[in-house]
Amino acid sequence: MFQFIRQRKRRKKLEQVKAGDGHLLQKYQLWSIFTHSLFHIKITNHTSGKTTSYAIKSKYFVEKPRVDLYHENKHVAYSKLPAAFPVENGVIEITNNSTGINGIHYIRASEDTFTVSPDRRSIRGFRMWVHRRFPTLSAFIGMIAIIILLISIALSISQVLESISAIPWVSENVGVFESPLELSVWTYFAIGIAAAIAGTERVLMLKNHWLIDMESTH
Repeated sequence: MFQFIRQRKRRKKLEQVKAGDGHLLQKYQLWSIFTHSLFHIKITNHTSGKTTSYAIKSKYFVEKPRVDLYHENKHVAYSKLPAAFPVENGVIEITNNSTGINGIHYIRASEDTFTVSPDRRSIRGFRMWVHRRFPTLSAFIGMIAIIILLISIALSISQVLESISAIPWVSENVGVFESPLELSVWTYFAIGIAAAIAGTERVLMLKNHWLIDMESTH
C-alpha cells in the first residue's frame, strides 16, 4: 500500500517536469551563496562503467521553490519542489522544507552507484568539509542540533495540549492540562531561533526525519 502511494506521488512529480532551454551552467561564485544552492551528482553504471554527471540548482527568495537539472552542464529540465527527474537508469527525487532542500535520493532501476555533493564553494560545501576534516566536531554539532529540535518539539506539544485543554468541552470531560514549564516570551523566542538554526544545520547535511524535523517540514 505504502509503495503504491509513493509510486503514485512520484508519477505526479514526474508529470510536472518541464524541458530545459539548453543554457550552460555557470560556475558557482562566492556571491552565489546569497542566490542559490548547487549540488553535483554522479551516477556510475556498474555494467558499462560509464559515469554520468548531473547538477541540481535551486534559487533562493522565489515565490514558488523550484529546481533546475543540468546534464553535463547543460540545462535539460526544471520542476517545482518537491521534484522528481528521470535520469540515467532511474529517478532523482528532491525533497524540501521551509529552510530549503533537505534530501536528494536516487531511485535506481539497475545496479548503479550514486553520489551527491554540494559545490565546494557553497555553505553546504563548507559544512561537508568540516564533516570530513573534523568528524568528531561534526558529530557533536549534529547531536546538539537534534537535541535542540527535540526540545522545541516537546515545548510545542506542551503548548498545543494546554490550548486544547482550555476548550470548555475538553476541560469539563477530560480535564485541564497545565504545562510543567513556564517560560518567558523571550525564552520561547530564543528557543525558536535556536531551532531554526538547528534545522538549517540538518538541511546543510541533507539529513531529515519526519519527527525530528516536524518544526520546519512542509
